[in-house]
Amino acid sequence: MGSLIRKRHALTHRNTFSMNYKSKIQLAYRLVIDSNSTFVWDKYVFEDTFQEYLLQHQQFNSKENPKETFRELLAENEKASKLHYLAGIAAANYVQQLKGNLYRITDALGNNYFPFINYRLDIINTDISDMGKHKIGITFYSPIFTYLGTINNHYLLSKNTDDTTEFETFMLAMQTHLSVCFLKE
Repeated sequence: MGSLIRKRHALTHRNTFSMNYKSKIQLAYRLVIDSNSTFVWDKYVFEDTFQEYLLQHQQFNSKENPKETFRELLAENEKASKLHYLAGIAAANYVQQLKGNLYRITDALGNNYFPFINYRLDIINTDISDMGKHKIGITFYSPIFTYLGTINNHYLLSKNTDDTTEFETFMLAMQTHLSVCFLKE
């Protein structure tokens, strides 16, 4: 079975970068939330992070020369980078509601499946005078998986990271906002 996977892996990666069979990888999925987001969960996160930003930005904004946008504020005061974390506090309870599974990504069988062990929120931009310009990104980080190859633009993965020759597997499609963020050959 292992040699079949290696052969298939070699066939699918002739002229592209390839990871070694049985590499350990971690995936990251970035969810962008803005005023056009349609999921209810996104709307709550959008509203609460904007309100938290309005509260927290005051400690970094100058009273003499206030800045409207996050990017302007960041250019003026590098300590404003703390606002990523401070606004992110407002999203913490919503992320906990997901219970370690992001249900936006489906595996090859159509199951909603992207386990995560950590996340990071960043402010893409916002404007204190216009909530419609508020835009954030939340990057979700998976646990370590065993990478077994690529088949038809899908990662063949296993949650089993032990050194073995038998794996229960699942497949995730290569897609926008999904990236390998850690690799151990």
